Amino acid sequence: MSLAPDLVEQIARARADLRMGVGVVLTGAGRGALVLAAETLRRERLEAVTALGAAPSLAITRRRAETLKARVYDEDLARVRLPADADLGWIHAVADPADDLARPMKGPLVSERGGDAAMHRTALRLVKSAHLLPAALVADLADPQAFAAAHGLTLLPAGLADPVLAAVSPLHTVAQARLPVEAAGAGRLHVFRPEDGSEEHYAFEIGKPHRDRPVLARLHSACFTGDVLGSLKCDCGAQLRGALAQMGAEGAGVLLYLNQEGRGIGLANKMRAYSLQDQGFDTVEANHRLGFEDDERDFRIGSDILRRMGFTEVRLMTNTPAKLHMMEACGLTVAERVPLSVGRRAENEGYLATKAAKSGHLL
Repeated sequence: MSLAPDLVEQIARARADLRMGVGVVLTGAGRGALVLAAETLRRERLEAVTALGAAPSLAITRRRAETLKARVYDEDLARVRLPADADLGWIHAVADPADDLARPMKGPLVSERGGDAAMHRTALRLVKSAHLLPAALVADLADPQAFAAAHGLTLLPAGLADPVLAAVSPLHTVAQARLPVEAAGAGRLHVFRPEDGSEEHYAFEIGKPHRDRPVLARLHSACFTGDVLGSLKCDCGAQLRGALAQMGAEGAGVLLYLNQEGRGIGLANKMRAYSLQDQGFDTVEANHRLGFEDDERDFRIGSDILRRMGFTEVRLMTNTPAKLHMMEACGLTVAERVPLSVGRRAENEGYLATKAAKSGHLL
């Protein structure tokens, strides 16, 4: 039996490497590429990549490319050529929209056309999964295996990594224990850990809900600012407390607390989006300028947890009808939508209006 890491473990290692500014080598179809996350790229590593003479390109998502008026020839991404005088500041400015209004002209940006963008696509998936800005420096390698071995870099077969990155990692129960809470009285907290080393997720079970009836359930995405700090910019904290109170009043329910902060982009990127909102962009526009979609969450996680707990039917507490369709698509029967209209105030009127207009949110 080998002690070497398997593919899932190698991907987890690659995520950690990218977050620390270390490169990852991708292989596939007789070619290879060195990948570095733009956000964590350091000057000395950029100089080392330039010294390879490989003419690296900067992979950015279609959303970010549209913001920068860069040509998109690869459907969901653009491969932007680095100008001869490109430095670390230029790469960071293309990746990070923080100074877009102060420095709107970053080009002209020239996008590569033709050729295979598969490595760039895998690179962006990896960087996104590490909760970094979705931009990656990609340099072709003639002998990727030798290069990875020489520099001690993680080597990943792109074709095999892609389906793993797209799938939901299997979840396993780590622990559970009784936990009385103020809002709902007696309860039991279940902790679930994914096999891929990503964030754990939680299910708080109130009372003893019947497995053969629709369970009152709430899919709540982690919101540090709202749930913990009591932020007035959103209605998350109020929804969390309101859901617990309603479940407590009914005597049974399951609150799923999914660690998908900022609609799945992570707390750091969420704060970047807040900063863009301070510049006048709404929440969806801010996400797009960062290079993300409106919502990057994966609700398959919630359906997996509910099934593991023995539930097949839910009364879903939500103000977003699209969540009903998502849960149905994941194999659960939604018997009822239970409104959760709380937390509306002057400070979040714009945020809620945007969710209503662009995400179908019911106010």
